[in-house]
Amino acid sequence: MYNRLFFLAAFLLSLFYQPTLAQWLPDHDFLTEKYDQLHASPTQEKFRKLAPMPAGVVYIQHPDEGEEEIRWHFRTMKELGYNSLKGIYPVSGWTVEQIQLLALEEGIIPWWYGQGGWEEITDELLKELKIDADLPMAEIREHPKMVEYQQNLLKDRVERTIAYLEKTGEQKALQSSFRAHDPTIGARGLDLTGEGKKLFLQWAEKQYGTIEQLNDAYNVHHANLKPAGGTVFQSWDDFAERWEQSNHRELRVKRDIMRFKADHAHSNIQQVTKKYQEFYPHAPFRAGGELGLFLPQSWYGVDLEGIAEVMKDGGTLYPSMHFSWHYGQVDNELVRPFYMQASFMADLFKGGWSAAWESTGGPQQFDGEKTSDEKGFYVDEGTITQFYLTQLASGFRGFGIWCWSIRSAGKEGGEYSLLDRNNQVTPRARKLGQIGQALDRYREELWEARKEPLVGVLYNWDNEGIWAAMSVRQRDAFRMRPIEARIGASRALINANVPFEYVTASDLRNGLAPRYPIIYLPAHLAINRDLLDILYDYVEQGGRLVMDMPSAWYDAYSKVLPTGKDSKFEKIFGVTLDDYQYSGFNRSFKLDSLDIKGTFVHMTPTTAQVKDYFDHGKPAITENRVGEGTAVVIGYDASLMTFELGNTLAEKMLLDYTLGNYASPYACDDAIVYRLAAPDADHYVLVNDGTQTQVQLDTKDFQYQSVEDAITGETLELGAAIALPAHNARWLRLVK
Repeated sequence: MYNRLFFLAAFLLSLFYQPTLAQWLPDHDFLTEKYDQLHASPTQEKFRKLAPMPAGVVYIQHPDEGEEEIRWHFRTMKELGYNSLKGIYPVSGWTVEQIQLLALEEGIIPWWYGQGGWEEITDELLKELKIDADLPMAEIREHPKMVEYQQNLLKDRVERTIAYLEKTGEQKALQSSFRAHDPTIGARGLDLTGEGKKLFLQWAEKQYGTIEQLNDAYNVHHANLKPAGGTVFQSWDDFAERWEQSNHRELRVKRDIMRFKADHAHSNIQQVTKKYQEFYPHAPFRAGGELGLFLPQSWYGVDLEGIAEVMKDGGTLYPSMHFSWHYGQVDNELVRPFYMQASFMADLFKGGWSAAWESTGGPQQFDGEKTSDEKGFYVDEGTITQFYLTQLASGFRGFGIWCWSIRSAGKEGGEYSLLDRNNQVTPRARKLGQIGQALDRYREELWEARKEPLVGVLYNWDNEGIWAAMSVRQRDAFRMRPIEARIGASRALINANVPFEYVTASDLRNGLAPRYPIIYLPAHLAINRDLLDILYDYVEQGGRLVMDMPSAWYDAYSKVLPTGKDSKFEKIFGVTLDDYQYSGFNRSFKLDSLDIKGTFVHMTPTTAQVKDYFDHGKPAITENRVGEGTAVVIGYDASLMTFELGNTLAEKMLLDYTLGNYASPYACDDAIVYRLAAPDADHYVLVNDGTQTQVQLDTKDFQYQSVEDAITGETLELGAAIALPAHNARWLRLVK
């Protein structure tokens, strides 16, 4: 049972302090302009004007398919609502370029980016084509002169590729995508090749500038952390000689190896993108790729947010999302992780174009390599609808499907596809085509749409980097802890229909903190010291900052973070952190009726109020007022305890402590709800993870004129019951 005194105190406090969401959120400044500027560039501005919505598929040619059969595929795609090809895989005797020309003739753009590869529509171009510049953009795009002009540009792109291949003898066109990992500098983790070591030394000198700064960064002045030889590094030559004998307890050097690999990847991507764009000046590049989004980026030498920064000038940030490849870390759970994955990627590229250009189209049974015991996935039109409407709700714009038709032999044969094994159109192919048509219909509106998050869940590469550095020497599980905590916090918010967004350390440094009424720090073992100043200002100006355990243990250099009296931490949270403890092995403790399993903290309040106590009598939950806002310490690993399915009590307690007097701006029992806000209409995606049901969507203070099913066009009655098919989803457009 919850502590009754806690609820009484909360009630009494609410009489004096009531920033309830229903009164406050509609007037909140979500800093949309600042959000859009985070990755602003001429490239991204071009995309916003064109508002591309690729509905793309991979065409895999079968040995018995000639021109007639190929054209049938393309005509069928277009009829169903698909408009582009994510990829083309020809059989012997055919080339990609031959099939691309057939696709263009049938009205299918033969690249993943669809109309995103058009030349920018400028006043000069409109004048040249004698098209009225005052026409709506939708009419301009469909104007016969514009279509003809852009079609000729795309055809020229194919012909230039043919000429390039003939001239160079290359087998493939210039690559339009890039994966981050470079095996020439080392395998995943801390491995470095000879070339990798050489480049790492150059990186370190550039990073720190002086050997004194490097010594400080690598903690060599601390007890037992000097490198072999017993002295600090004397010079860069000395560092080159002895850095590999760094003390195994020193964590920053391990973090730096991973950081170097990520930065090296960014340089590679930039070079490849530049070469590509010089040859194809109007075509977007894409980067991100195959890395599962529930894997530790730091350990893999990847920084997806850094790749997003490169892509602001290059094109799009994308993930690969396949059921049997990328969900093993969540025990192959799908529905809620769909949103966690897509949102994570979209939120790393705030203001930029992101979408899953490599995503599942059909059932998977035997392939994937990540699921070894024949765990298969049932994929019908309901699953497909859940999957792609969730991507829409995350902020993705368009999709790319692997694949339209099956591989006809070998690995992956017979799986993944929208068509069935006999090339027959399936209900899932029809439904996804309808989604593609709706995306195109509302493309301008969706390109203007943004999330309006109540909670920002903080992601910080440096935090994951320190966790990963700690994971060596048979402690592999540590590198997964921050990801599991992020999943746990996200799960609790999704299940309660609380709108949230992932916010990064870079976002905070760029002034985005006030966008979020609440910021949550899940298992932030390492906190950069400069972020403490930002977070203090955020709270003082009215934000609600919530941190669970284990957090504030280190800074980004693996130095123990000051959390005592008069520290910046204490000024924010109003407590000192005295000891980190553990519950569940030699001793077990409770918070009310919740069994604590994992890290908790002994803390001493200074200016904070104690909201609840552990059963051993020490403070468990504290809340500190700073200026106009509050800072909360959840003194146990709340988000890690909600990582797995079914921890209902732990989820409820996490939400109560996090939200305080706030509540979601909408509610819907028995369905998951996501919302995108646009100037003329809001878009709600309702996901049913159970049997057929009827639900009511309560939009509280949001006022609408009408509601329709965005896919079918069916007009619904505001406030009336909404039918949700079993294991399916609906996309509703509510007009303001």
